[in-house]
Amino acid sequence: MKRVPFFFILFFLLVNSSCKRAKESFQNNIPLRTSVPFVVIHKETLYVEISYTEDEREIGLMFREKLDENRGMLFIFENEKLLLFWMRNTKVPLSIAFINSKEIIVDIQDMEPMTETGHRSRFPAIYALEVNQGWFKEHNVRIGDTVSIYF
Repeated sequence: MKRVPFFFILFFLLVNSSCKRAKESFQNNIPLRTSVPFVVIHKETLYVEISYTEDEREIGLMFREKLDENRGMLFIFENEKLLLFWMRNTKVPLSIAFINSKEIIVDIQDMEPMTETGHRSRFPAIYALEVNQGWFKEHNVRIGDTVSIYF
């Protein structure tokens, strides 16, 4: 009996895994992307920048002149807690959704540009998703809706 080289087994497993992911993506009408993180809400796709660290979270979307449609920023925290955001040096009017560890939206707020008014989540959250102001309303996104996050 011949031995199959390890490389061929690994190649087969990778191809098989990719095909399964592509099939699932097609069936659920989700774009197949592995290098660009995105969020899906009500079959609407938002391509997001990720903010993991404290420094990245402090800068967020500051100093941007605009935010393209269906784009946003996803802030990721280490654990669920009440989150606080403001709009210092942020020129673009934004809406923010606070999302818990079960990927359920627990609060949505509109935020005005260039203000230091605090926007605290009503309930503990582990994610915050900032988008152009009005995006959630335009897409009928409400508190209690489920979000799918893809990295």
